[in-house]
Amino acid sequence: MAQYANALNRKPVKVDNDRDCTYLANGEKVHLTPAMVKSFLVSGNADRVTDQEIVMFINLCRFNGLNPWLREAYCIKYGNSPATMVVGKETFQKRADADPNYNGEQAGVIVLTGDGQMERREGCLVLDGETLVGGWAKVYRKDRAYPSTAEVSLNEYLGRKSDGSVNGQWSGKPATMIRKVALVQALREAFPARLGAMYTAEERGYAEPVEADFRETPSAAPGMPAPDPAPAVPAAQVDKMPAPPAGEVPPAMEDDFFAGTQ
Repeated sequence: MAQYANALNRKPVKVDNDRDCTYLANGEKVHLTPAMVKSFLVSGNADRVTDQEIVMFINLCRFNGLNPWLREAYCIKYGNSPATMVVGKETFQKRADADPNYNGEQAGVIVLTGDGQMERREGCLVLDGETLVGGWAKVYRKDRAYPSTAEVSLNEYLGRKSDGSVNGQWSGKPATMIRKVALVQALREAFPARLGAMYTAEERGYAEPVEADFRETPSAAPGMPAPDPAPAVPAAQVDKMPAPPAGEVPPAMEDDFFAGTQ
């Protein structure tokens, strides 16, 4: 997501919070406005999300055909740190399933057993006395002789708070989290046209916001101060979502969303 971070360093933009962006996602029309995103679709501190971040999030969804109302994409904001924009793991799975060349997958954990042996195990089982060290995955395609594989180190992806301790998402379900990281990496390698340039929350040190406790503060980016803790936007607010505007998709809006915004 480095390209998103670079874009956020440009000069500030001002957007019309009522301006509508309409596009197709999985055959359904999705309507988004900056006001909708800020009110209902930011996990963490919605009051601090910037106009640039809102524009980037809407365009991430539009360009990739993602529906954030169905939790296919998330905008996560802590304090004054740049927003993290990620895709739900199930989106990866659904897009792989829809490809006619998809031919199954395997995924699991890598553990150091009590007698010092390294073992690759399907699923997320880690026994007492064993040490979880990573995750692995294989994704098979009908048109390839060999599977796309991924092996990832737990230490590389372990989510931490600003004080260096492991955050709640990763301390509670480390095997589940690292398996997800390995699986989405293998899926992305197997289907780059469908999944390229999209990353999941687990790869950024979080769990998906539907599971996360946003009272915890993640590590600050290098060279940046630690962000302030921020409460989550209550999920119940989604029920108050304004009805999407009726009418056909405005062609110019599809092509030039926020074009020329200063």
